[in-house]
Amino acid sequence: MAAARSIFAALIRNHSRTGTTSLPRFVSSSPSSIASKSEIVYDESPVSVPEEESDGGGGGDDLKSRIFRLRLPKRSATKAIEKWINEGNRITILDLRKISKELRRSQRFKHALELSEWMVSHEEFELSDSDHAIRIDLLTKVFGIDAAERYFESLPLNAKTTESYTALLHSYASSKLTSKAEDLYERMKESNLPLTAITYNELMTLYMSVGEVEKVSSVVEELKSRNVSPDIYTLNLWISSCASSLNIDEVRNILDEMSGHEAGPSESWARYVKLVKIYLASGQLVNSEVNSVVESEKGITQREWITYDFLIILHSALGNKETLDQIWKSLRMTNQKMISRNYACILSAYLMLGCFNEVEEVISQWNTSATTDFDVSVCDRIVKAFQEVGLIEKAEAFRVLLSEEKCDPR
Repeated sequence: MAAARSIFAALIRNHSRTGTTSLPRFVSSSPSSIASKSEIVYDESPVSVPEEESDGGGGGDDLKSRIFRLRLPKRSATKAIEKWINEGNRITILDLRKISKELRRSQRFKHALELSEWMVSHEEFELSDSDHAIRIDLLTKVFGIDAAERYFESLPLNAKTTESYTALLHSYASSKLTSKAEDLYERMKESNLPLTAITYNELMTLYMSVGEVEKVSSVVEELKSRNVSPDIYTLNLWISSCASSLNIDEVRNILDEMSGHEAGPSESWARYVKLVKIYLASGQLVNSEVNSVVESEKGITQREWITYDFLIILHSALGNKETLDQIWKSLRMTNQKMISRNYACILSAYLMLGCFNEVEEVISQWNTSATTDFDVSVCDRIVKAFQEVGLIEKAEAFRVLLSEEKCDPR
């Protein structure tokens, strides 16, 4: 149990905030949150489309297709827009927003930023709070934190809203700039802005990513003291912090406190509580129960999927190899796409138990997956996490298996 706790904590410290490791970010998408209004900064799993293959959904001659056919980031989306207009075509801010959203999902951030710059430079376009937030996020991705800070500070006071503040907070958290994130949070409070769960979710994720999980509970207390309604992802993160120390009693206390709380769609909330109860009962869980529950929840999203990762971690700590096999088999039978985090979790669990045949099998499954690209950096973090807690032999055995599968960590 102690080894599992140490591995889990080490993986948190090595977490890179990419959304593909053992602990992804979780942010609100409930109807009351700013994320749901903008749908901009907090895409958990961007769709990676190779530039040389993407045409944005067709080979037509609309503006979107022209921009997606640029392929190389150094080619100018601005020139494509100007040519489109010079040919007598009209363009609206809604058109630009839709194209920008698809560019961001395809990780074409430089071209998306050019669209943002076009909107900023043309006064006939009235920018929304979401437009400013998008620009802050894109500036961070393309030019770095300093550029995002300068843009934020240049905004007029009425544009420094909860959304623009939260976008900058997200940038700080993504870069693990704890002091700057904390200072910005204090500014948000001093500005008397209406805070939502997403603000606290960002802070909680930041503390987890830098290994300061002990601060998560204080963030939750702050949220409560300011009468901010938590959402399902707040619960996710709160439980995540407890999972780092396998503190089952605290998870039970959280569940008791939150079980009567309605956050987001009641069906989704009830389902999540149900999954956490399974997590808590893992010591007595039998294979058939795991199968039936996983099979009955085929519609579960990746944001709720974290509970199964905890279930895997707990069963590895308890030494329940047969149950671990059954959980993994059941997860692979559902219609949910596996992501890097899922593979990292099961690989770590099998390594903990010394089940190297299973580790080799999972590596092969991941490496040949048609839907999830093998992520060498994730495996590198697993190796480092095992080395960090003194499990050198297992770390080296894992590295050998990766080499045999031609998947060596960098």
